[in-house]
Amino acid sequence: MIGHETAPVTTGTTGRDEVFQVEEHGIDPIPDAERHGGAKDVFWLWFGSNLTFTYVINGALAVAFGLSFWQATAVVVIGGLSFLAIGAAGLSGVRTGTATLVISRAAFGVRGNWPAGLLNWIVSIGYTVVNTVVGTLALEAFLADLGWHGGHLTRALALAVTLTLTFAVALWGHATVQFAERWMAYVLAFGFAALLVLVLPGADTSAPSAAPGAAGWSIAFVVMLAGPFSYVPMPADYTRYLPRTTSLKAVTLSGALGGFLSSVALGVAGVAAATQVDMTDAVAGTESLLPGWFQPLFLALVLGGSVTNSIITLYSSSLNLQVLGIPWSRARAIVISAAVTAVGSLGALFLTDFTTSLLSFLSLLIIVFAPWGGVFLADMVLRRCAYDSAALHAREGGAYWYRSGWHPAGMTALLSGLLFSALTCDSELWTGPLVAPLGGADLTLLGAVVSALVYVLLAGRTVAPARGA
Repeated sequence: MIGHETAPVTTGTTGRDEVFQVEEHGIDPIPDAERHGGAKDVFWLWFGSNLTFTYVINGALAVAFGLSFWQATAVVVIGGLSFLAIGAAGLSGVRTGTATLVISRAAFGVRGNWPAGLLNWIVSIGYTVVNTVVGTLALEAFLADLGWHGGHLTRALALAVTLTLTFAVALWGHATVQFAERWMAYVLAFGFAALLVLVLPGADTSAPSAAPGAAGWSIAFVVMLAGPFSYVPMPADYTRYLPRTTSLKAVTLSGALGGFLSSVALGVAGVAAATQVDMTDAVAGTESLLPGWFQPLFLALVLGGSVTNSIITLYSSSLNLQVLGIPWSRARAIVISAAVTAVGSLGALFLTDFTTSLLSFLSLLIIVFAPWGGVFLADMVLRRCAYDSAALHAREGGAYWYRSGWHPAGMTALLSGLLFSALTCDSELWTGPLVAPLGGADLTLLGAVVSALVYVLLAGRTVAPARGA
């Protein structure tokens, strides 16, 4: 538990949530007697996990799409504000004591929730693979700077170290995840602050020769917001241990501030770097702007940031498997996710085109998760985070069984948002038919707004807070 390094929380024969002890709870509701911590824990979770080099890359891409330094910085800041939604999504965990993808059964139905649950597991593993590959390459470069040039052997060793760091923390579970995120955040924040100080003074703040146009602006927003949106199925996973008396306002603002600070600081660093050098290879481009003495530290920062982000995606993937019906404990389920991550990472590192293909696939899935997030958040607001806990965990019957396990309003809203996103998406794998008439603008993320509005229209009179919740 963050803020208490030893953090023992035990109640006789029930579950426990202790640092460096395997967490016994999974998606089962956390009893009130075992809840602990405070809103500050949420700050450190989102602050630490988003101190990742991905945001440097995102900031650089905004410039590559034709935006000036100040325009790209504005996009970075607006993207950071989207963590308000992530912080708010954690409120449901405080109220129910269970994971986000269990709570979303209320919006889609017990069976209707399953397809998105499967896709979310795939996305979680995909992003874990990407972060693992980035961390592995950074560690390989770090070892090369030390004089160790072992070819495939060095790369394999770097992969083993990166996977071990991620898997060990995620396997131990909730308390260790939060403990690690806080203490790694101390080191990474100091290092990335130094990076920002070294890169920012040389930024070219002049206006570009040509305006970016609708396409440049919209794609920059999609890139910047895709990361926060990918977290929507996860926040309750990390708030479910908080006492019911925890201030809901504090939970929202703490989570939002944590994600905002780290994502904006690193995004601005990427914007500044892209105005000075070619960032096609973002790690090499950024490294070229740094003094020699800082370059090994920079590679260590890239590795550390990759691990902090992979930890939360891998941990949530184990809860995700339980939601899908895997009849194993969380600790056993995570072995499946770790094994798939290892295989995917091997493919990405030793098959040249795998990483590009994987990133293209993951970027396309925003078509699904923007509308999914819109429905989930709209449902949470309509219910005021008051759910029937027993019905959320019922296999059949109950308040969230609806029509044979499917919620017509939720599924209709999801499909409406998905259709809008598909029609207006501009990605490497798919270009919607409305992109050209819109002047090249990518409006994929507005699928969340469409799905939320449709859901409110269809379910606004029938969906209400659970009685006695």
